[in-house]
Amino acid sequence: MSRRAKSPNDGWSSSRREPEGVSRETGTTVDVPSPPLVARQVFGEHLERVERYAALLASAGVERGLLGPREVPRLWDRHLLNCGVLAPLVPADASLCDVGTGAGLPGLVIALARPDVSVTLLDPLLRRADFLLEAVAELGVANACVVRARAEEHEGRYDVVTARAVAPLGRLARVAIRLCRPGGSLWAVKGERAEEELREAAPELPRWGVATWSVEKVGEGIVSPPTTIVRLIARSAGANRRRR
Repeated sequence: MSRRAKSPNDGWSSSRREPEGVSRETGTTVDVPSPPLVARQVFGEHLERVERYAALLASAGVERGLLGPREVPRLWDRHLLNCGVLAPLVPADASLCDVGTGAGLPGLVIALARPDVSVTLLDPLLRRADFLLEAVAELGVANACVVRARAEEHEGRYDVVTARAVAPLGRLARVAIRLCRPGGSLWAVKGERAEEELREAAPELPRWGVATWSVEKVGEGIVSPPTTIVRLIARSAGANRRRR
């Protein structure tokens, strides 16, 4: 089931808008962490909208169980910057699907940082989809849509498919690589076990339509630690179904 959020604003105001830091559910003030200096380097002119998204995560995101309360003090370092450094890697005017997007990480962050990229936020849970619809509308993210479905049920084909903390690499690749267009790529955001997960999954990857794979560090010298992704490239159209 596809649900697209619509906003009266195709763009966003360049005037400064501070995050409200107020919970809609309870009306209480929420302590939203301020962005570190490096956030301006990562998000540039789009930082103000990302700050408003941070306020939503710290309030409604926590109250609805999409983000643990202990994660609020490290919203920027662990989540927003970790996802934001992926944005420059996305090709211009690409289509992107974020599988199991949850609260919008990394898909909504990429949509905020890259207005030229068409982003599908894919998640099967109603409470997550509802939060995302509200966030997309409130933030005026005209280049993002919310689809409530499992990856197995979705029929889209994308230039880039992302996934963060969704499933072990083997299981994720088997399901998500089919959402890539021929020659497209799946970026699995992983932690310290990225190399190990890739070694375990590698023997089966060609059978699922993966042509090449690598582990990459993204954002070195900008964020610490850098973001680790396993990049899987889908087999091109017309390629032999069996890996040479």
